[in-house]
Amino acid sequence: MATVAADRVVPAESPHEFVKALTLVDATMLVAGAMIGSGIFIVSADIARSVGSPFWLLVVWIVTGVMTLLGALAYGEMAAMYPRAGGQYVFLREAMGPLMGFLYGWTLFVVIQTATIAAVLVAFARFLGELWPAVTPDLYSWFPHHTFLTSGGPIDVGLSAQRLVALIVVWLLTWINLRGVREGKIIQTTFTIAKTGALALLVILGLTIGRNATAIAANFGAGTFVGHADLGTAFVLAFGAALVGSLFASDSWNNVTFAAAEVHNPKRNLPLALALGTGLVTLLYVLTNVSYLFTLPLAGSAHGATVLERGIQFATQDRVGTAAAQVIFGSSGSTLMAIAILVSTFGCSNGIILAGARVYYAMARDGLFFKKVGALNARRVPAAGLVYQGVWASLFCLSGTYSQLLNYVIFAALVFYVLTTIGLFILRRTKPDVERPYKAVGYPLLPGLYILLAATVSIILLISDKTRVQAVSGLVLVLLGVPVYFLWRRMESS
Repeated sequence: MATVAADRVVPAESPHEFVKALTLVDATMLVAGAMIGSGIFIVSADIARSVGSPFWLLVVWIVTGVMTLLGALAYGEMAAMYPRAGGQYVFLREAMGPLMGFLYGWTLFVVIQTATIAAVLVAFARFLGELWPAVTPDLYSWFPHHTFLTSGGPIDVGLSAQRLVALIVVWLLTWINLRGVREGKIIQTTFTIAKTGALALLVILGLTIGRNATAIAANFGAGTFVGHADLGTAFVLAFGAALVGSLFASDSWNNVTFAAAEVHNPKRNLPLALALGTGLVTLLYVLTNVSYLFTLPLAGSAHGATVLERGIQFATQDRVGTAAAQVIFGSSGSTLMAIAILVSTFGCSNGIILAGARVYYAMARDGLFFKKVGALNARRVPAAGLVYQGVWASLFCLSGTYSQLLNYVIFAALVFYVLTTIGLFILRRTKPDVERPYKAVGYPLLPGLYILLAATVSIILLISDKTRVQAVSGLVLVLLGVPVYFLWRRMESS
């Protein structure tokens, strides 16, 4: 992509450099906004079915929050050391070499970032269907479609009204971010403030106006809060599998590091944004689940006629947030929650789209991705990377595989979170003289604890019957990047 001519460049800035447009508030909103999508309003139902008690439901979200915050505190040191476009890719490259950096960038493009964009935007389209019934999941007969049977379940490739909406939003947000980082940050900050406010309002109203005596007695009565779980191997595996949903709902907190080159005073603001953003979302998520327990009984029946009879475990289509809103607002609750989730998912996908292209830019600058991706357009954003990302995410939207891909995304992401945090220890040893404006809090204990927790969850996903196939597939996907790396190197040198 062409860059601006020299006579059009703003003084003291290069047309080959990113625009430093993200303040501390913007960076914090990018962390929080990329994390909060539709998951917090949905996944608690599956978690409740897996763990079986209010206490363990909250423990799942607390463990997820602790892991996320520990990871963010560790990443802060590396972000301050290397405040460059690409973030986590750069950290892995500097600590473990170009192959490991490439494997992360490869996996990010092939599944982590692009599949997450598709998952969030198909969720957006589903909730738009609540307001506009014409937006249905039914495949169009006139569009080529086919069903593939896989170990993760059937994959229906085709086009529907919901998928068409997802495609339109992919390209709308891609177009906005092609216009410049300032345009992207306005969307991100505005929508993040709106959705964090809506989530906080749900918490306050759930704990006050919506509190239900039946739900409170059922969830917090003697013998019901903790439950009678047998803390054996089966429960540990179920607990680990239950973390998939909450971890996915809390993922993408690292995306701000991808856009590090566009952050004001990054050596100070990046560590702060990581800590503030993850801390804010963790608090909101735990309190949201407390609010759910005040408005809805955890246990219920799949055949219940009312939201209270279905409970959290069997909320209609797992829409726990909608069920809670119906208790608080009555019949208008479904509409209000659909609007809140539309705002949430729109802002979430914008942050992920904005950030991801910066990794492909860094890879291209290292000769590990298509050359044109390593250039900035006249608006000083990596336009080719944004377009390639949009094309691949669009294919995921057409495949409808977002639900099957959640386990792939989480397992692959966890593997690289572990490796990157190990990289912190390596950098302390191999590059002791590099400036560290911020040092990881509680080093080496807290980063070591994060490695232990994230590695344990990864192992559980590998051995649990519920998640094994997807986790193994995710591992294979990562390893497929090894021959691709050497092939790319060979092509570049020839």
